[in-house]
Amino acid sequence: MESKKTKKMMKDLISYLLIVLSVIIIRLFLFDPVRVDGPSMDTTLSNKEILILNKIKYRTTDIKRYDVVVARVDNTKIIKRVIGLPGETVYCKNNQIYVNDKKIDNSFASSKTDDFSIEDIGFTKIPGDRYFVLGDNREVSLDSRYTEIGLIPKNNIIGKADIIIWPFNKVGTVK
Repeated sequence: MESKKTKKMMKDLISYLLIVLSVIIIRLFLFDPVRVDGPSMDTTLSNKEILILNKIKYRTTDIKRYDVVVARVDNTKIIKRVIGLPGETVYCKNNQIYVNDKKIDNSFASSKTDDFSIEDIGFTKIPGDRYFVLGDNREVSLDSRYTEIGLIPKNNIIGKADIIIWPFNKVGTVK
């Protein structure tokens, strides 16, 4: 009798351990919840919204212009939009963003973008392993325009912000 009880307890314990191990593996390698901290991505993303971060996206595809990514800068995670890709030049003149001297879509911006150039942070072109990122709320965003953030190395990009899961009235894909 006692051995059946012990076997059942062991079976239950193993089941719970497998569940915990699965959750840990999923969070470490595949998907992770991330909370928006601050207004730098308004109106695309709002302060305290919770997103699902897709950590495997860039293992199978390239990072693309306009992707909303989560990157590690020092010990902080930031959420920004990719504007410049490796090998490109980026600048802003009269609230228009130019990549390789061609005007690109700036409709994501929720505030005026002051004039800047990547030369302001010491580069003429984005090096081969880095990306230029901007917050959508340019007036308050600390992003690649400033030396504190600068160009983001590819290995510091944790993943793509894919889905908003909180608040429930905004559940959907990040655009």
